[in-house]
Parts: sequence; structure tokens; C-alpha cells
Amino acid sequence: MCISTDAADFSGTIVYCGRRDHPEHGLIHVLGYQNTAVNLADGPNAMVLHLPAAGRLTERHFLPAGRSGDVLRRMVDAVESAARVDDGIAWMGAEAEAVQVFEHDVYTVLLADDPTAVPAALGRVPAHRRPRLDPELLRFYAEHFPDHTFVVCCFDNADARRAKPLLLWYPPLDSDRLTVPALDCHTGGAPDLDAVVPVDHWVLFSSDQAPAGWGTPVAYPADMRHRLRAFLPGAVMGRKYGDGMALRNGDFSIGHRELLDGDLDRVERVRPGPR
Repeated sequence: MCISTDAADFSGTIVYCGRRDHPEHGLIHVLGYQNTAVNLADGPNAMVLHLPAAGRLTERHFLPAGRSGDVLRRMVDAVESAARVDDGIAWMGAEAEAVQVFEHDVYTVLLADDPTAVPAALGRVPAHRRPRLDPELLRFYAEHFPDHTFVVCCFDNADARRAKPLLLWYPPLDSDRLTVPALDCHTGGAPDLDAVVPVDHWVLFSSDQAPAGWGTPVAYPADMRHRLRAFLPGAVMGRKYGDGMALRNGDFSIGHRELLDGDLDRVERVRPGPR
């Protein structure tokens, strides 16, 4: 459940999207992403995520997990313990540099509105993490995901084993639809939108507008940093997709109203269309 820039194996993915009215940033979506990565390439590699973000993102949108590296696992544990696993699914400012490059946890991150601008910035990535980028993959993103923000997380094998969950927030393009990136391709090229791909991941959602008794409460450590806790949900709903299951390639998405109704049968597998 990931796009990589070269051969890789990803398993045990946990992906989360929450809708939140933040006291400082207003209405935002929060993405959480974690997996076990094995780099099968001869050199460095990277995973690529596409975010339906309104406006330009910067390094400040990335949240350090710090000592709370198990935050997504805690969400899964909460849902799992409530015995809610089910496999049902339906189909459905100022001028800035073109690519921002910065360090976050074990990754060197490239952040861009235009994926075709990324190759020119690769020289700013340390050599041991600098991946090869297939122009076909960049053209695919530019054609199929207009108005999205692209996050390229560069890593090597040692990095992947030490990675904490990737957590970031953004003002959404559509505040009433929660979507998590889940396209799958581990060859470095463009994903096949007609492919049926194996899945091994948890998909989690939340909303701070949910009524009392909604979802499953999440227990966080008492010493969690207040800044991080302000972005996290009190309760989540989610499902495990795995155990030999295969689905048509695509992202996962649900409408906010359906989420508030607790109707996870309305989670859709959505695929982009060309611009």
C-alpha cells in the first residue's frame, strides 16, 4: 500500500486520516502513515504520498512523534480490542522554492506542488538516501493528481528499520471527504490503475465532530507532548484489510457524514482520472 521509487516491500501498513478543528489552524485533516519497509533496490529508495491539501505545505506541517512512536499502533489496538474488524468495502502567499527539502525523523523529505520539479532538487538529498526517479512516475502524478501536494520520503535500509510514524496536518481540498493515499506500486514506475493488488493494512478515520459514544477511545501515554496531542483524536473507527485480500488499486475515502454515522461500509476504493 505505497508507491516507491524503486523495488521495495511494504507490509503491516497503518494509515489514518482525521478531521479536526484545531485551536490554532482551524479545520484541518491529519494524516498518519506507518509501515515496515524492506528496500529491495541496489541503492537508496523513497516512498511517495499524494495529499489533497489546499495551499502550500511546509516543514511545519510535519509533526514529530518524539517518544510517542507507537501512536498509530495505539489506535489499531483500540479498534482491535473492540472487535470491530470487517472486510466490507464499496468502490467508488509568498513565492517559495518549487521543492522544499528537509530532514524529518529518519527521512529526507522533498515537498512539492509539482512532481515534475522534484528531479532538480535531488542534489540536495544526501547521497546515501538519494533515489532514482522514473519520469513515468512523475508524469503519472502530474496528470492524475492536480492540486495535490507530493511528499517524497527518501530512506536507506538502516533508516527504514528505525522509522517512526509519519504524522502531518494540512488544510484539505474537501473538508467533507477524508481520503488516505493507498495506491500501490513497488517497481519505481507508474502504478497500474486496473491492477488488483494484495492488501495488508489498517485504515483508520476520526472526526472531532463525532457524537458521544462514537468509535473506540484511544489511550495515549500521560507524558505525550501537548502539541502532538492537540492533533490526535479521542476516538477512532477503522478496519483491517488483509488476510490474503486483494483489491483494485486506489485510495481509500469516506464522506464525513457517513463517518459520523459510523458506516464503514461506505468506505470507497477510489481511483484518479487523468486531468
